[in-house]
Amino acid sequence: MAGTKELRKQIASIQNTQKITSAMEMVAASKMRKAQERMARGRPYSDHIRSVIGHVANASPEFKHSLMIEREVKRLGYIIVTTDKGLCGGLNINLLKAVVNDVKTFVDKDIEVDLCLIGNKGAQFFRSYGGNVVAASNHVSETPAISDLIGSIKVMLDAFEEGQVDKIYLANNVFINTMTQVPTIRQLVPLDPDEDTELKHRWDYIYEPEARQLVEGLVKRFIEAQVYQAVVENGACEQAAKMIAMKSASDNAGEMIDELQLIMNNERQSAITQELSEIIGGAAAV
Repeated sequence: MAGTKELRKQIASIQNTQKITSAMEMVAASKMRKAQERMARGRPYSDHIRSVIGHVANASPEFKHSLMIEREVKRLGYIIVTTDKGLCGGLNINLLKAVVNDVKTFVDKDIEVDLCLIGNKGAQFFRSYGGNVVAASNHVSETPAISDLIGSIKVMLDAFEEGQVDKIYLANNVFINTMTQVPTIRQLVPLDPDEDTELKHRWDYIYEPEARQLVEGLVKRFIEAQVYQAVVENGACEQAAKMIAMKSASDNAGEMIDELQLIMNNERQSAITQELSEIIGGAAAV
Protein backbone atom coordinates (compact mmCIF):
# COMPACT_ATOMS: atom_id res chain seq x y z
CA MET A 1 0.00 0.00 0.00
CA ALA A 2 3.05 2.25 0.11
CA GLY A 3 2.58 2.90 -3.63
CA THR A 4 -1.01 3.98 -3.07
CA LYS A 5 0.04 6.46 -0.38
CA GLU A 6 2.64 7.96 -2.71
CA LEU A 7 0.06 8.30 -5.47
CA ARG A 8 -2.34 10.04 -3.08
CA LYS A 9 0.37 12.58 -2.24
CA GLN A 10 1.07 13.21 -5.94
CA ILE A 11 -2.64 13.67 -6.68
CA ALA A 12 -3.04 16.10 -3.79
CA SER A 13 0.00 18.08 -4.96
CA ILE A 14 -1.30 18.31 -8.54
CA GLN A 15 -4.76 19.32 -7.28
CA ASN A 16 -3.18 22.19 -5.36
CA THR A 17 -1.30 23.27 -8.48
CA GLN A 18 -4.51 23.05 -10.49
CA LYS A 19 -6.26 25.38 -8.04
CA ILE A 20 -3.44 27.92 -8.46
CA THR A 21 -3.45 27.77 -12.27
CA SER A 22 -7.27 28.05 -12.33
CA ALA A 23 -7.10 31.14 -10.12
CA MET A 24 -4.38 32.64 -12.33
CA GLU A 25 -6.53 31.94 -15.41
CA MET A 26 -9.42 33.91 -13.91
CA VAL A 27 -7.13 36.78 -12.90
CA ALA A 28 -5.65 36.91 -16.42
CA ALA A 29 -9.17 36.91 -17.94
CA SER A 30 -10.13 39.89 -15.76
CA LYS A 31 -6.93 41.77 -16.61
CA MET A 32 -7.34 40.95 -20.31
CA ARG A 33 -10.73 42.67 -20.43
CA LYS A 34 -9.23 45.79 -18.86
CA ALA A 35 -6.25 45.66 -21.24
CA GLN A 36 -8.58 45.30 -24.23
CA GLU A 37 -10.59 48.31 -23.09
CA ARG A 38 -7.37 50.33 -22.73
CA MET A 39 -6.26 49.19 -26.19
CA ALA A 40 -9.62 50.09 -27.74
CA ARG A 41 -9.54 53.55 -26.16
CA GLY A 42 -6.11 54.27 -27.62
CA ARG A 43 -6.71 53.03 -31.17
CA PRO A 44 -8.89 55.94 -32.45
CA TYR A 45 -6.24 58.51 -31.52
CA SER A 46 -3.43 56.36 -32.86
CA ASP A 47 -5.23 55.71 -36.16
CA HIS A 48 -6.32 59.33 -36.67
CA ILE A 49 -2.89 60.82 -35.98
CA ARG A 50 -1.45 58.22 -38.40
CA SER A 51 -3.85 59.52 -41.05
CA VAL A 52 -2.79 63.12 -40.41
CA ILE A 53 0.89 62.16 -40.64
CA GLY A 54 0.10 60.38 -43.92
CA HIS A 55 -1.33 63.63 -45.32
CA VAL A 56 1.67 65.64 -44.13
CA ALA A 57 4.18 63.09 -45.48
CA ASN A 58 2.50 63.02 -48.90
CA ALA A 59 2.13 66.79 -49.12
CA SER A 60 4.87 69.25 -50.00
CA PRO A 61 5.04 71.51 -46.96
CA GLU A 62 7.48 74.37 -46.60
CA PHE A 63 9.11 72.46 -43.75
CA LYS A 64 10.04 68.76 -43.86
CA HIS A 65 10.86 67.29 -40.47
CA SER A 66 14.17 65.45 -40.05
CA LEU A 67 12.28 62.36 -38.84
CA MET A 68 10.63 62.13 -42.26
CA ILE A 69 13.83 62.11 -44.34
CA GLU A 70 15.22 58.84 -45.72
CA ARG A 71 18.99 58.37 -45.78
CA GLU A 72 21.54 55.66 -46.39
CA VAL A 73 21.35 53.02 -43.65
CA LYS A 74 24.59 52.43 -41.76
CA ARG A 75 23.17 51.77 -38.29
CA LEU A 76 19.71 50.68 -37.11
CA GLY A 77 17.69 51.06 -33.94
CA TYR A 78 15.04 48.67 -32.60
CA ILE A 79 12.42 49.48 -29.95
CA ILE A 80 11.37 46.04 -28.65
CA VAL A 81 8.27 45.65 -26.47
CA THR A 82 8.07 42.51 -24.29
CA THR A 83 6.30 41.62 -21.06
CA ASP A 84 7.63 42.17 -17.54
CA LYS A 85 6.49 38.73 -16.32
CA GLY A 86 6.44 35.21 -17.68
CA LEU A 87 3.87 32.38 -17.67
CA CYS A 88 2.45 33.59 -21.00
CA GLY A 89 3.44 30.71 -23.28
CA GLY A 90 5.58 31.50 -26.30
CA LEU A 91 4.50 35.14 -26.57
CA ASN A 92 7.89 36.68 -25.80
CA ILE A 93 10.11 34.06 -27.39
CA ASN A 94 8.18 34.20 -30.69
CA LEU A 95 8.67 37.98 -30.85
CA LEU A 96 12.33 37.78 -29.86
CA LYS A 97 13.00 35.07 -32.46
CA ALA A 98 11.46 37.32 -35.12
CA VAL A 99 13.63 40.24 -33.97
CA VAL A 100 16.81 38.14 -33.89
CA ASN A 101 16.15 36.84 -37.42
CA ASP A 102 15.44 40.38 -38.65
CA VAL A 103 18.54 41.79 -36.98
CA LYS A 104 20.68 38.99 -38.42
CA THR A 105 19.80 40.03 -41.98
CA PHE A 106 21.27 43.48 -41.30
CA VAL A 107 24.26 42.27 -39.28
CA ASP A 108 25.19 40.02 -42.22
CA LYS A 109 25.38 43.23 -44.28
CA ASP A 110 27.73 44.83 -41.69
CA ILE A 111 24.98 47.14 -40.41
CA GLU A 112 25.20 47.68 -36.65
CA VAL A 113 22.12 47.67 -34.40
CA ASP A 114 21.16 49.56 -31.23
CA LEU A 115 18.39 48.25 -28.96
CA CYS A 116 15.79 50.01 -26.82
CA LEU A 117 14.06 47.45 -24.58
CA ILE A 118 10.65 47.92 -22.99
CA GLY A 119 9.85 45.06 -20.58
CA ASN A 120 11.92 42.81 -18.31
CA LYS A 121 11.80 39.73 -20.52
CA GLY A 122 13.53 41.49 -23.40
CA ALA A 123 16.23 42.77 -21.04
CA GLN A 124 16.80 39.27 -19.63
CA PHE A 125 17.03 37.78 -23.11
CA PHE A 126 19.54 40.27 -24.52
CA ARG A 127 21.56 40.18 -21.30
CA SER A 128 22.44 36.58 -22.13
CA TYR A 129 22.17 36.73 -25.94
CA GLY A 130 24.15 39.96 -26.31
CA GLY A 131 23.40 43.23 -28.05
CA ASN A 132 24.06 46.96 -27.78
CA VAL A 133 21.29 48.12 -25.41
CA VAL A 134 21.14 51.93 -25.28
CA ALA A 135 17.85 52.42 -23.38
CA ALA A 136 15.41 50.37 -21.29
CA SER A 137 12.09 50.74 -19.49
CA ASN A 138 10.67 48.17 -17.07
CA HIS A 139 7.47 47.57 -15.07
CA VAL A 140 5.19 49.24 -17.61
CA SER A 141 3.21 46.34 -19.13
CA GLU A 142 0.17 46.19 -16.80
CA THR A 143 -0.42 49.90 -16.20
CA PRO A 144 1.48 51.70 -18.97
CA ALA A 145 1.86 55.46 -18.86
CA ILE A 146 3.35 57.57 -21.62
CA SER A 147 5.55 59.32 -19.05
CA ASP A 148 7.32 55.99 -18.36
CA LEU A 149 8.22 55.61 -22.04
CA ILE A 150 9.22 59.12 -23.11
CA GLY A 151 12.80 58.80 -21.79
CA SER A 152 13.57 55.67 -23.82
CA ILE A 153 11.80 57.03 -26.90
CA LYS A 154 13.79 60.28 -26.67
CA VAL A 155 17.09 58.38 -26.56
CA MET A 156 16.28 56.70 -29.87
CA LEU A 157 14.89 59.84 -31.55
CA ASP A 158 17.91 61.90 -30.47
CA ALA A 159 20.19 59.21 -31.90
CA PHE A 160 18.33 59.42 -35.22
CA GLU A 161 18.40 63.22 -35.39
CA GLU A 162 22.11 63.25 -34.53
CA GLY A 163 22.84 60.73 -37.28
CA GLN A 164 23.86 57.90 -34.93
CA VAL A 165 21.11 55.63 -36.33
CA ASP A 166 19.53 55.90 -39.76
CA LYS A 167 16.33 53.94 -39.24
CA ILE A 168 14.25 52.82 -36.24
CA TYR A 169 11.97 49.79 -36.09
CA LEU A 170 9.23 49.00 -33.56
CA ALA A 171 8.71 45.35 -32.57
CA ASN A 172 5.73 44.15 -30.52
CA ASN A 173 2.94 41.59 -30.45
CA VAL A 174 -0.29 42.61 -32.17
CA PHE A 175 -3.58 41.49 -30.61
CA ILE A 176 -5.80 39.76 -33.19
CA ASN A 177 -8.08 37.85 -30.81
CA THR A 178 -7.84 35.87 -27.60
CA MET A 179 -6.26 32.89 -29.36
CA THR A 180 -4.02 34.78 -31.79
CA GLN A 181 -1.21 37.26 -31.11
CA VAL A 182 1.13 38.05 -33.99
CA PRO A 183 4.75 39.26 -33.54
CA THR A 184 5.16 42.34 -35.75
CA ILE A 185 8.15 44.47 -36.78
CA ARG A 186 7.44 47.74 -38.59
CA GLN A 187 9.37 50.87 -39.50
CA LEU A 188 8.84 53.71 -37.05
CA VAL A 189 11.38 56.30 -38.21
CA PRO A 190 11.74 57.80 -40.76
CA LEU A 191 7.98 58.05 -41.00
CA ASP A 192 6.62 55.90 -43.76
CA PRO A 193 3.93 57.74 -45.79
CA ASP A 194 0.45 56.25 -45.65
CA GLU A 195 -0.23 54.09 -48.72
CA ASP A 196 -3.93 55.06 -48.79
CA THR A 197 -4.91 55.83 -52.37
CA GLU A 198 -6.84 58.87 -51.18
CA LEU A 199 -3.52 60.46 -50.22
CA LYS A 200 -1.79 60.07 -53.58
CA HIS A 201 -2.57 63.58 -54.73
CA ARG A 202 -0.40 66.46 -53.47
CA TRP A 203 -1.95 68.96 -51.15
CA ASP A 204 -1.09 70.70 -47.90
CA TYR A 205 -2.58 72.13 -44.72
CA ILE A 206 -2.78 75.82 -43.88
CA TYR A 207 -0.56 76.06 -40.80
CA GLU A 208 -1.24 78.37 -37.88
CA PRO A 209 1.20 79.03 -36.29
CA GLU A 210 4.08 78.18 -38.67
CA ALA A 211 4.52 74.72 -40.18
CA ARG A 212 7.79 74.01 -38.36
CA GLN A 213 6.29 74.37 -34.89
CA LEU A 214 3.18 72.34 -35.66
CA VAL A 215 4.89 69.55 -37.60
CA GLU A 216 7.62 69.11 -34.96
CA GLY A 217 5.03 68.65 -32.23
CA LEU A 218 2.80 66.44 -34.38
CA VAL A 219 5.57 64.09 -35.48
CA LYS A 220 6.86 63.53 -31.94
CA ARG A 221 3.34 63.00 -30.57
CA PHE A 222 2.74 60.51 -33.36
CA ILE A 223 5.86 58.48 -32.52
CA GLU A 224 5.07 58.52 -28.80
CA ALA A 225 1.50 57.42 -29.57
CA GLN A 226 2.72 54.52 -31.72
CA VAL A 227 5.07 53.22 -29.02
CA TYR A 228 2.45 53.66 -26.29
CA GLN A 229 -0.16 51.84 -28.36
CA ALA A 230 2.35 49.04 -28.99
CA VAL A 231 2.89 48.69 -25.22
CA VAL A 232 -0.87 48.70 -24.55
CA GLU A 233 -1.50 46.15 -27.29
CA ASN A 234 1.33 43.96 -26.05
CA GLY A 235 -0.25 44.09 -22.58
CA ALA A 236 -3.52 42.74 -23.98
CA CYS A 237 -1.56 40.01 -25.77
CA GLU A 238 0.20 39.13 -22.50
CA GLN A 239 -3.03 38.61 -20.56
CA ALA A 240 -4.64 36.63 -23.39
CA ALA A 241 -1.58 34.39 -23.72
CA LYS A 242 -1.38 33.98 -19.95
CA MET A 243 -5.07 33.02 -19.74
CA ILE A 244 -4.63 30.39 -22.47
CA ALA A 245 -1.42 29.06 -20.87
CA MET A 246 -3.05 28.76 -17.43
CA LYS A 247 -6.13 27.05 -18.92
CA SER A 248 -3.85 24.59 -20.69
CA ALA A 249 -1.96 23.97 -17.44
CA SER A 250 -5.23 23.38 -15.56
CA ASP A 251 -6.46 20.97 -18.24
CA ASN A 252 -3.15 19.08 -18.20
CA ALA A 253 -3.29 18.86 -14.41
CA GLY A 254 -6.80 17.39 -14.67
CA GLU A 255 -5.59 14.77 -17.14
CA MET A 256 -2.65 13.87 -14.88
CA ILE A 257 -5.01 13.53 -11.90
CA ASP A 258 -7.28 11.19 -13.86
CA GLU A 259 -4.31 9.04 -14.94
CA LEU A 260 -2.89 8.85 -11.42
CA GLN A 261 -6.29 8.01 -9.96
CA LEU A 262 -6.65 5.17 -12.46
CA ILE A 263 -3.18 3.88 -11.55
CA MET A 264 -4.00 4.21 -7.83
CA ASN A 265 -7.29 2.29 -8.27
CA ASN A 266 -5.46 -0.48 -10.14
CA GLU A 267 -2.81 -0.62 -7.41
CA ARG A 268 -5.48 -0.79 -4.71
CA GLN A 269 -7.45 -3.44 -6.60
CA SER A 270 -4.29 -5.52 -7.04
CA ALA A 271 -3.50 -5.21 -3.34
CA ILE A 272 -7.03 -6.25 -2.36
CA THR A 273 -6.96 -9.21 -4.78
CA GLN A 274 -3.62 -10.33 -3.37
CA GLU A 275 -4.91 -10.15 0.22
CA LEU A 276 -8.02 -12.15 -0.70
CA SER A 277 -5.86 -14.76 -2.42
CA GLU A 278 -3.69 -15.09 0.68
CA ILE A 279 -6.74 -15.43 2.93
CA ILE A 280 -8.35 -18.05 0.67
CA GLY A 281 -5.04 -19.89 0.36
CA GLY A 282 -4.62 -19.90 4.15
CA ALA A 283 -8.21 -21.15 4.72
CA ALA A 284 -7.70 -23.95 2.17
CA ALA A 285 -4.51 -25.02 3.91
CA VAL A 286 -6.35 -25.32 7.25
